[in-house]
Amino acid sequence: MPRKVDQAIRKGLRKNRKKASYFGAMIDPKGFHRSQIKFYVILLPILIIMMLPIIYIISTAFKPINELYAYPPKFFTRQPTLQNFISLNEATSQTGIALGRYIFNSILVTVIVIILSLLMSALAAFAFSYLEFRGKKFLFAANQFAIMFIAVAVAVPRFMVISGLGITNTYLAHIIPLLAMPVGVFLLKQFIDQIPRELNEAAIIDGANKWQIFTRITLPNIKPALSTIAILTFQQVWNNTETSNLYIVDEPIKTLPYYLGSLTFGTSSIATQGISAAASLIVFLPNLILFIILQKQVMNTMAHSGIK
Repeated sequence: MPRKVDQAIRKGLRKNRKKASYFGAMIDPKGFHRSQIKFYVILLPILIIMMLPIIYIISTAFKPINELYAYPPKFFTRQPTLQNFISLNEATSQTGIALGRYIFNSILVTVIVIILSLLMSALAAFAFSYLEFRGKKFLFAANQFAIMFIAVAVAVPRFMVISGLGITNTYLAHIIPLLAMPVGVFLLKQFIDQIPRELNEAAIIDGANKWQIFTRITLPNIKPALSTIAILTFQQVWNNTETSNLYIVDEPIKTLPYYLGSLTFGTSSIATQGISAAASLIVFLPNLILFIILQKQVMNTMAHSGIK
């Protein structure tokens, strides 16, 4: 009798192992499996369509002026050249301020805003998720309400605040207006809500305080969401021209996107089309590189955002 039971158990294990390997091959195979062919058939055409704008931006930046205005227009360049980038460098040298200065300003502001924005968003999300305090629901509702506002709608009150603080024409005028990110607070709170409360309770029993729970338990478990917020913040700050337009007067403090956008302002569009194409590529590439580096974390964010 025990032998029959043992044989039945082994038979059941073999059957379950076959099912697991089959479904594993279908759902998340480690290598290529024939079940993936249907996904390639669907995704490859979509991938090609999604890649066309990126390819066009890169191709246009290396087109000579005669190809930029050729008719019928050509998608790919036939005679790639670096003249557009040389012309861009010559245009910056005529202003008396090197291109590197604008790049330095953009990098400095972007790094500081990303670090501070991630810290503020994570602390706010932690407070909304785990702490109890008066006005918690009202403040979180206000954060949700703030998501609906666009930058133009709050431009005037934001300018009044910056002017009242006396930080116009300084680096702080680039940083402070971009720190708040309601979407980041909302997304991080949803991630923190998924962390089992038992982990915090066990840490409290072991003598951990709230800061240790935040740094040693919460932050390591929300890395995918932090990476996603970092990308969103980077795009917002790196491509930003509002602060240079509204709050900055001195040219050496302005950022790269503002300067590159001003190259074609008030000049012949024909003469500066190549410069504009090169400038667009310079501004676009960091966004693409950062996404490629953090794409795994972004995909994890999308996968976990639906788990309740």
